Amino acid sequence: MPQLGETVTEGTILRWLKKIGDQVALDEPLFEVSTDKVDSEVPSPFAGVLSEIIVPEGQTVAVGSRLAVIGSSAADVVAAPPPAPPSSPAAEPAAAPPPPPAQSAPPPPPPSPVAPQAPPTEPVRVAPDDVEEDGSRGALLSPVVRRLIRENGLDPSQIPGTGIGGRITRDDVLAHLGAVSNAVAVAGRAPSAPPATVPAVPVVRPMERPSVAVPPAPLGVRDEIVPFTPVRRVTAEHMIRSINTSVHTLVAIETDFENVERVRNALKSQFRTEEGIGLTYLPFVARAVIDVLRDYPNLNSSVGDDALIVHHDIHLGIAVDLQREGLIVPVVHNADGQSLRGLARSIADLAARARNRQLSADDITGGTFTITNPGPFGTFITAPIIAQPQVAILSTDGVKRKPVVVVAQDDSESIAIHSVGVLALVFDHRAVDGAYASSFVRDVARVIETRDWLAEL
Repeated sequence: MPQLGETVTEGTILRWLKKIGDQVALDEPLFEVSTDKVDSEVPSPFAGVLSEIIVPEGQTVAVGSRLAVIGSSAADVVAAPPPAPPSSPAAEPAAAPPPPPAQSAPPPPPPSPVAPQAPPTEPVRVAPDDVEEDGSRGALLSPVVRRLIRENGLDPSQIPGTGIGGRITRDDVLAHLGAVSNAVAVAGRAPSAPPATVPAVPVVRPMERPSVAVPPAPLGVRDEIVPFTPVRRVTAEHMIRSINTSVHTLVAIETDFENVERVRNALKSQFRTEEGIGLTYLPFVARAVIDVLRDYPNLNSSVGDDALIVHHDIHLGIAVDLQREGLIVPVVHNADGQSLRGLARSIADLAARARNRQLSADDITGGTFTITNPGPFGTFITAPIIAQPQVAILSTDGVKRKPVVVVAQDDSESIAIHSVGVLALVFDHRAVDGAYASSFVRDVARVIETRDWLAEL
C-alpha cells in the first residue's frame, strides 16, 4: 500500500483494475484505493503479469502492506483459492456454556451438548479489520465511511447506499446524520418554544483544573446540525498541529502587477487557443517564487531535529479548493525546471485532477514550498497556515485596479491606474528571521514588476 499523503496511515482497496493472469505495463493503473485524503487509481510500479492478489476488494490495510505479486511471466501465476463455503453447523456444534462458579457444593456434571445454531440464510462478507464492530456486515466501506459510522454509533443497515452496487458513501452517512439530528432537535421541543439560552455547566472534579470551554450556541427550531466531514476533521488536525509546531509570522508587501497585466491582456486569447487554459496571475507568481528561492534556500526547507533541512530541488505545492468541501495541496515536482508556460499547464492540470478526485499518491507528497491563491475571491491580505513540515507559505491575494505613484527615469512623479495586489508570506520564525523573509518577498515582488514576461511566453 503506497503512502497516499503524509498523514495517511491506511487505505481501502475499492477495485482491482486487473485480474490474475493479466499483463500489466509499468505505470498502468492497477487498482483503486480510498483513504481519508484522496480516492485515486494507483499505477503499477512494475511491468509483468499479475500473479497473485493478496488483499481483496473491500479490505483496509496499513500503508506499506503487501497487496499483490507481479511476476515476469504467466508461469508465476498463483491460482486464487476458492471462496470458503459457509461452515456447516452440523460439522461444528456450538460451544457449551461454561460451568457456574465453584461453590461449596460438588462440581456439576458435564453439560449436555447444545443444539447447533441454524445456519445463516446467506453468506456474509466481512472485512478483517474493525468493520464488524460497526455492524457493517457484507458492506465494502472506505475508511472515511467506517470512521463516520463508528464515531456516530450508527447502524449501517439503516443507511441507504447510493454508491455502486448500493455501497454506502460518505455523503450517504452525512445525509443520514443530518436527518437524524434534525428529527431529534425538532422532537425535543415544541415548535413554538423559544431556543434554549442557558449553557450547560461543566462538572469539575475535585483537584482537577477546569478546562476553558466555549458555551454551546443556542439551538433554534430552524437550526441544522451539520457534522464535520472527514476532510474538515483532517484539515483541523493538520492546522492545529502546524500552529502548535511552528512559530507563525506574517510579512506582506504590495506588488504592482501592471507589467504582468499588459502581457496577459495581449496574449490571453492566443494562450487559451494554444494551451486550452486561461492565463492567470498564478503562474507568473510561481515563476517569480521559484527564481527567488534559489537565493533564499532556507525558505525551501524543513525543520528537523535541532537542524534545518534545506531542499535544493523545488517541489511547489499549490493549494486547491475542492468545491468548498476542503483543500488539498497537489505538488508540481521539480518546478524549478519548468518554464512559465509549463508551470501554467502543470498548475491547471493538477487543479483539474484534484477537483475530479484523480490525483495519485505522488501528486500530493513531497512539497517543499506552498502557494495558496485566494486572490480570485478578491481578498486583500491572507495569513495562511504553514503546511508541515515546510517552513513557509505564500498567499497571492486579489489584484485590483487602483491609483499608484509612478516614478519616471528623471525622478518625476505622476499618478497612474495600475493592477495592484498583496503578496503575504507566513514563515516559521524558527527557520529564518524577519529580515530574511522580508527580503525574499521584496525580491519576488521586484521580479513580478520588472521581468520581461513577454519573452518568457
